[in-house]
Amino acid sequence: MSLSGGAQEADNRASAAGLAPHKALYEIKLVGAKSGSQIVNISGQMFYDWKPSCEAWISNHRFDLLYEYADSPAMRLKSDFSTYEAFDGTDMHFTSQRKRDGQLFEEVRGHAMLNADAGGGNAEYSIPEGVKYDIPPGGVFPMGHTLGLLEQIKKNAKFYNATIFDGSDNEGPININAFIGKPVDRFADVKNMENVDKALLDSPAREVQLAFFPLDNDSATSDYEMDLVFHENGVISSMLVRYEDFTVTQTLKALEPLEAEQCAQE
Repeated sequence: MSLSGGAQEADNRASAAGLAPHKALYEIKLVGAKSGSQIVNISGQMFYDWKPSCEAWISNHRFDLLYEYADSPAMRLKSDFSTYEAFDGTDMHFTSQRKRDGQLFEEVRGHAMLNADAGGGNAEYSIPEGVKYDIPPGGVFPMGHTLGLLEQIKKNAKFYNATIFDGSDNEGPININAFIGKPVDRFADVKNMENVDKALLDSPAREVQLAFFPLDNDSATSDYEMDLVFHENGVISSMLVRYEDFTVTQTLKALEPLEAEQCAQE
């Protein structure tokens, strides 16, 4: 039985997709709030890691945020969100927890499947029990969306629309419009950062704007929007997130590569 061969196979999955397994730390800051909003400050961190395992793409997001208000006590929100997405894009396990001042107030866990012919699929939650959603034809999971966006970038396309199910909450699938902008300086935001592995940023980068819409709503107004500096190896070096009442930045503070899991092979 060989372990190293399995690790090489997992590495090959990432290389074939042009992606770099990595972990990253982002600093989150409030940069603007709507007049009349009670929010006076938001600060914290987001930790992200992504890598191929023996059978699937694994991603983890962890947020630790302090919300400060004008007329009420500050509140600390922590959230953990993980996905385990099969390489062929047809199967995904997901889990999410959110805590307010240390108290769990939302938990999600479940399994989603897509037909191999892009004919849609379904998601079923074990927590909360009984929640189910249909995923429309053409729908994708998070890694499927990333790979689809990369494909459009390499074609020099300017727009990419997709329906995505990510399992981060119990709201079901959403529509995402991606507007692909001009190439940018891949090192612009991180030139003097000691904790950032510059080799991971040595990949072509584009400005990308994402607009997120609920699936069952025909409104022309998005729920929120995100401006990214998106590298073709899957690394994001800068984010600006615009919600209805406030805007935050997510600035890259640390970045390093991850090794593929050791997989047993006969």
